[in-house]
Amino acid sequence: MRTSKRSDVDPFIVMDVMQAAAKAEAAGAHIIHMEVGQPGTGAPRGAVQALGRAMETDSLGYTVALGLPELRARIARMYGDWYNVDLNPDRVVITPGSSGAFILAFTALFDTGDRVGIGAPGYPSYRQILSALGFAPVDLPTSLENRLQPVPADFVGMDLAGLMVASPANPTGTMLDRGAMTALIDACAEAGTSFISDEIYHGIEYEKKAVSALEITDEVYVINSFSKYFSMTGWRVGWMVVPEDHVRVVERIAQNMFICAPHASQIAALAAMDCDDELQGNMDVYRANRALMLEGLKDAGFTSFAPPDGAFYVYADVSDLTQDSLSFAAEILEKAKVSVTPGLDFDPVRGATTLRFSYARATEDIREGLARLKAFMAAR
Repeated sequence: MRTSKRSDVDPFIVMDVMQAAAKAEAAGAHIIHMEVGQPGTGAPRGAVQALGRAMETDSLGYTVALGLPELRARIARMYGDWYNVDLNPDRVVITPGSSGAFILAFTALFDTGDRVGIGAPGYPSYRQILSALGFAPVDLPTSLENRLQPVPADFVGMDLAGLMVASPANPTGTMLDRGAMTALIDACAEAGTSFISDEIYHGIEYEKKAVSALEITDEVYVINSFSKYFSMTGWRVGWMVVPEDHVRVVERIAQNMFICAPHASQIAALAAMDCDDELQGNMDVYRANRALMLEGLKDAGFTSFAPPDGAFYVYADVSDLTQDSLSFAAEILEKAKVSVTPGLDFDPVRGATTLRFSYARATEDIREGLARLKAFMAAR
């Protein structure tokens, strides 16, 4: 049976790395996971308890396509608490994870063949989802000078229908400050380019609060999720904020593509938003892990990286060690029993000389992983 041209997308390499690590574990190896971009913790206890209560009394059938009104209202209130933004809950769309939000946003904003700019390095699924939907992803090579974030000069004259940014970013953890975010939004507005801000790592910041695009303008799409800060990756629930005149556009697409986000996950997500003590406890772990990584990676011999502002990744330049990050990551897995992600996932051109290290797991795992990396590099 034939397959479509649009289905010819690249694999998500980190998933292949996870499979290789799982195979090694099945053979009896003890693997330290620094490849996976998910918290080592589960959903907050209050979220699980709320769902348990709901399951006793509710059939948990379809919700309306835009999501539970109570959850939309609670998210809108969070924007007031976190960013001092007065947000109309009607603009909040509950989605099946941020991935569902990407599909809805791209479908609502772009036509077949439209060119959409994405910073490189960047989250690989942007590129693959855009391609699968018939759009043309345009990599914008970013520079260390700009902390691996795009700037307006990177896309002058490119005739982009859209620009996708992430702050804090995956894989780098770097953030756009208010001036940098404003400059990008203004440049897009002048060029007639739609602006999409991926804010999935908001809440996981270290020295300063991340800036939301909604602090600057209402004429943007903002995407977020309960996967990272709220530690609910497998629950597949996220949200998107859109301009008021786009709500019905997105709603029609969501009705047909997804019907709704999982009802059970929406109930748990609502409760998770009030589990502040547990969520801040998770942040204490990330802070400790970050400090270990910044010292331990350099001690092991991985010396070229920018300290992350947020998220839970370190993106290291390993050009002094290899020109083949895929093989290097495989060697590290085989000999050090530490699973890391090759940079090719995030930058098809320059990623052969970079690795991403995640520190989202338990602190003892991070400490052990760094010791193994140091021993591996010493013996190499």
